Amino acid sequence: MHVVLVAPEIPQNTGSIGRLCLATATTLHLIDPLGFTIDDRHLRRAGLDYWPHVRLARHASWEAFLAARPAGRLLCFSARASRSYTTVPFRADDLLVFGSESRGLPAAIRSAHAEATFGIPLASEHVRSLNLATAVAIVLYEALRQQGKV
Repeated sequence: MHVVLVAPEIPQNTGSIGRLCLATATTLHLIDPLGFTIDDRHLRRAGLDYWPHVRLARHASWEAFLAARPAGRLLCFSARASRSYTTVPFRADDLLVFGSESRGLPAAIRSAHAEATFGIPLASEHVRSLNLATAVAIVLYEALRQQGKV
């Protein structure tokens, strides 16, 4: 299982996601540009002393990620998607792709992978989206639950 963050902006979210990935034996892919440096103190604080142990791959661009990506399905997650993540039959080699905190997943990625783009249903019309770390945790744990890993 892989978590892919496209241009994450907030180091605390990425640190928390890194900690989550370590806890679930999941590889974390970061796609530039990042809104922080990898040695940012906020990233380290959110990831605690776990950060050095995270299986991390960094990619200079979406295209570089596609060229180097491991085998598996790309499953994209967006607040703009109409199909729920709960409809996905997850597999162990899936790559779970999430966009940045302020812009979400770029439109070009969403349109190129429209058949594989899903969202997390929200019960309130007053909420546009969930926190990135929260969204990743929801989807990742559902994927692991389906595989009997949690």
